[in-house]
Amino acid sequence: MTNTTSTPLHITDLRLDSGSFEPSAPVRVDTTLPKTPRTDFPITYGRARCDAGAIPAVQPTDVVATMAVGDAPPREVRFPIPVTDDLLTRLVKYECGEYILKQSATIAFGSGFRRRGDDLEGVLTVTATRPVTLDDLDGTTHYVLEPEKRRPVAEIAPGTTEVPVTIRPTRCDPHAFAEAKQAYLFQVWGHTEGGETYRMIVTPPKDVQEKLLDYAVEVCDFPAT
Repeated sequence: MTNTTSTPLHITDLRLDSGSFEPSAPVRVDTTLPKTPRTDFPITYGRARCDAGAIPAVQPTDVVATMAVGDAPPREVRFPIPVTDDLLTRLVKYECGEYILKQSATIAFGSGFRRRGDDLEGVLTVTATRPVTLDDLDGTTHYVLEPEKRRPVAEIAPGTTEVPVTIRPTRCDPHAFAEAKQAYLFQVWGHTEGGETYRMIVTPPKDVQEKLLDYAVEVCDFPAT
């Protein structure tokens, strides 16, 4: 947000009102803005409103702020976001692309990861209701995820298929591992026959996350806590 005047603006909360996403609760801000070129605030959004067959067009979207100008009482003010906004377009594509891909396949981390040297080897289990191509895989801020081959990683027939993968730390930085907010958000790209390639986020279950962390502590020789 920007305040180009000398009158302070007090922002109470912010929410997104969009035809593309389910409603989400306002984010409490409680901040007074003096004259300032730009201040960034986090905002949440609900589940995307998606179609099973195609990415929908971006719908009208407003950021709704409860705010007061100077000594005036607070009121709701709407800030329209253009439907051509790049971030909004990417959010709809990512969220609905994942929704479309999940109509044809589910992907999960297998439980049998085993250490071999400095690597952790295991499988992704893919359960498909129709032929699906896994185009590529990617790791996270903390872990590299490598398949045996890429582009494509695998051609998946209907049923259950195990795709071998290898995991290793991206870097042995104990401070980075202490702030592992996105450490387990692995990315998979895939498509159905004749369809567009979409991204899916795959998160290992808690027991696999703990195994990954224990493995990283050993490989990186982090001090015991």
